[in-house]
Amino acid sequence: MDRIVITGATGFVGKNITIFLKRHKNLLVESLTLRPVPETLLTAKAIIHLAGKAHDIKSTSNPQEYFDINTGLTARLFDLFLRSEVSDFIYFSSVKAVADSVAVILQEDVLPNPKTPYGQSKQQAETYLLNQVLPEGKRLFILRPCMIHGPSNKGNLNLLYKLVKKGVPYPLAAFNNSRSFLSISNVNYIIERLISNPAIPGGIYNLADDTPLSTNEVINIIAVAGGYKSKLWKIKPFIINSIARIGDLLHLPLNSERLKKLTENYVVSNEKIKHVLGITTLPTSSRDGLIDTIKSFD
Repeated sequence: MDRIVITGATGFVGKNITIFLKRHKNLLVESLTLRPVPETLLTAKAIIHLAGKAHDIKSTSNPQEYFDINTGLTARLFDLFLRSEVSDFIYFSSVKAVADSVAVILQEDVLPNPKTPYGQSKQQAETYLLNQVLPEGKRLFILRPCMIHGPSNKGNLNLLYKLVKKGVPYPLAAFNNSRSFLSISNVNYIIERLISNPAIPGGIYNLADDTPLSTNEVINIIAVAGGYKSKLWKIKPFIINSIARIGDLLHLPLNSERLKKLTENYVVSNEKIKHVLGITTLPTSSRDGLIDTIKSFD
């Protein structure tokens, strides 16, 4: 039986991966605490490193915390991995480690240019991992997921859901955008495939569902999933931008950061990961994944 060690197992992604992998009869899944970082690691097949400081959309966190946790703890854990008998190190980075905005489609070979302490700390962690000499027989996977969602996950999707449920018109319909999402079920599928197939080469891989969606499409999907009626208002963007700036000052639900997340283009390619997995489509479609998430909100 192969032992899989997960850091950050109490978070949304960690909980879901843990539950999913525990259904596999040939895997023993355990949580690993990094405070303090253990001096030794027991024999295991893989470490899935999820623990880290998440992006704070309110920008109230001390920037140094990102580097202490996302970069420093990752480096220390990877050093232990290199000295251990563990075969695979799977690091959950982020698309924000390379780009805060995307002009066309985000590929793995883009030149990193993160703008926030969160993205910069993730990028520095990636750089450290890639600069170490990887012993023969070990694999390093750097996974860059876009926004992950799934049943019971609260975030911007929940904010949109509340608007639709209450019959409040969506006022940002004038912003015509396209964004990639990532269903937790696709994350689970990819992780299981990486662990179970030693022939898959390590490397950097973007993670995203197959089809990007506009926020207007997401609003309509929410309405269908909840049995509500969608209301889309096309208010001029300059008015919305002014309201968002006021939200920054008064800490309102709509601020500049949330407006950016709801209206920007951010399309992520998943062709590389699908190629190494030998598939043309991921198991869960963008639409079906969102419906599963939305139905869990009540």
